[in-house]
Amino acid sequence: MTKTTDPVARNDWQVIGRTDDIKFGKPKHTRLLGQNLVAERKKNGDLHVLEISAEGKVLAHCQVQENFGHVWTTLGKTTKPIFDIPEFQQLDRKYVGCGGVTVKASALRVVENFLDIGHFPYVHTNILGSEPLTQVNDYRAEIRSEIDEVWADDITFHQDKAMLSAAGGQTIHYMYRVVSPFNTILYKTCPEKPNEWDVIGLFAQPLDEDVCCVYAFMLVYDSLNTETDLIQFQQMIFFQDIIILENQIPSGLPLQDGAERSIKADKTQLQYRKWLKKKGLQFGTHS
Repeated sequence: MTKTTDPVARNDWQVIGRTDDIKFGKPKHTRLLGQNLVAERKKNGDLHVLEISAEGKVLAHCQVQENFGHVWTTLGKTTKPIFDIPEFQQLDRKYVGCGGVTVKASALRVVENFLDIGHFPYVHTNILGSEPLTQVNDYRAEIRSEIDEVWADDITFHQDKAMLSAAGGQTIHYMYRVVSPFNTILYKTCPEKPNEWDVIGLFAQPLDEDVCCVYAFMLVYDSLNTETDLIQFQQMIFFQDIIILENQIPSGLPLQDGAERSIKADKTQLQYRKWLKKKGLQFGTHS
């Protein structure tokens, strides 16, 4: 596949890996939006990201930054700052990076699946939900034009084990925040500190139109479980989603009104699609 000419995707910040995975002397070869890249850590710690041809020839130098435990680049020449996650400044939180997983689906499909509350009892049975408690109560979802993000809040749902630190089933409060087309953040009830939110983030690297690499992280208050335990719990949930994601037809995300059947619980996904369509995003969509 060749690199995209989609200006919306090209001129945004995209994740290409975890900061800890790119070390001096060990360049990382990857893809972004159909373009081959190599990320190299210099001896002084500086990071360079290069567009390369199939033959390994350097085609361009990319802008690069390190943030939220990950490396970000753009194939364009954006002056747009990357989104903010204030919880990274709360040093009493436990940061857990969950690594990267390749998924044979559009990165947009992955983000939308992350926003889907209704599938919890059926795909994540006895963890994020269970029958007969399948009803999704009404909630609010909107495009916040002033910050160019999609938000959903006032969400409640009964979950058997919402987080590894949860002692048992309880009603969980949720907020979703989509900060850019391929990146989203979830805030949910914190079992250990009820006045705080646990934070789970998902960064999807669009390798090609129908393949992506998904990086997840957690910012949590959890004094009971090890980092390994938390990673395994999060990966278990995500791997339950992969079989669904890789069998969706089409693999790209349709943005036309009525292209796929929706229900009342799909408010957030519908706002997400409307937002993408308004932006004019093409990469990873299905026409």
